[in-house]
Amino acid sequence: MKVAVLGSGNGGMAIAFEWSRAGHDVALFDFAQFDANIAAVAQKGGITSDGEMEGFAPVAHSGHDIATALQGAEVVFAVGPAYSTAPFARECRPHVRAGQTFVVCPGSCAGAMVFKQTLGLPLDDPSVVVAETSTLPYAVRVTGDAHLTVYNRLKGGYYVAALPASATPEVFALLQSVHAEIAQADSIWQTTLQNSNPIIHPAVSLCNAALIERTGGDFLFYEEGVTQGVGRLIKAVDLERVRIAEALGVTVLRDPVLGIAQGYQVIDDYGIGYSQAPGFQGIRAQGQLDHRYFNEDAGYGLVFMTDLARQVGVETPVMDALLTISSVVTGRDYAAEQARTMDGLGLAGMDATQLREAV
Repeated sequence: MKVAVLGSGNGGMAIAFEWSRAGHDVALFDFAQFDANIAAVAQKGGITSDGEMEGFAPVAHSGHDIATALQGAEVVFAVGPAYSTAPFARECRPHVRAGQTFVVCPGSCAGAMVFKQTLGLPLDDPSVVVAETSTLPYAVRVTGDAHLTVYNRLKGGYYVAALPASATPEVFALLQSVHAEIAQADSIWQTTLQNSNPIIHPAVSLCNAALIERTGGDFLFYEEGVTQGVGRLIKAVDLERVRIAEALGVTVLRDPVLGIAQGYQVIDDYGIGYSQAPGFQGIRAQGQLDHRYFNEDAGYGLVFMTDLARQVGVETPVMDALLTISSVVTGRDYAAEQARTMDGLGLAGMDATQLREAV
């Protein structure tokens, strides 16, 4: 099967590696400004990995021409931060054909909705399926030219849902052929709210802001950046997330429970559960505050969650405070930017029942 992977960052490279290793014909695409990994993969003819995935996997095409990448592709993975979802969809729109399946990996707050709307299709249009996963199936970093280090390949706690929802079993079966641990979600509300990046990254980054600026990120994000006090902040944000899900009639796992299922953590604890987590060992902090841990996970994730919470009647004082202080520290007003809101998704004014029915 021909597979196209959009995005040449850590996650996109890992998806390309694993689907090629599973025997599929993989094309890798990214925009011209993201040239380093694309050029390295093209020069080496594929990707090498160590850690929990090892070996070399060929990549049939690595370049910046979307038409070439999508030609004949039955499955297209859009792998990147939330702010890449709409640009990827706009690039794909002239080349979409009936019967294709697109997977936003991870969905990062209603990514499947954004992608399908940007393609110009109704959410319930069955001719083109757009799905999303709850998270990346790896903790992974690009550690050299066309070279990955996979710190953790998820053991479970990884979900997929599709638009239209009737297509979820079909996409699940497709992904399960490579990612045996994946599970079907009830809807994209589950995949969206189960994503833990907005729960962890802004909290840890904010509590370590001085260290990030002073050292350029020369410390271990989880092992050295999470203490019991930082863990209490993560917990408070996480429990607000759980209450939002409950208001929608959706079940999401608390983050340490999810982390244990995924193979990151071994202890149901918000402090040492992260700092002593086997799956987080060796992961370094970001080099500056201007980074997706704030720009995506606060600017999109927390903006989206707090807006959704207000609509379904859930108070989120800790998320609100974290969002406000993150804006002050980074010198941006994430709430005013409204990068991902219910109104922007065309869902403003709907109650919890209507929101469930919309997807």
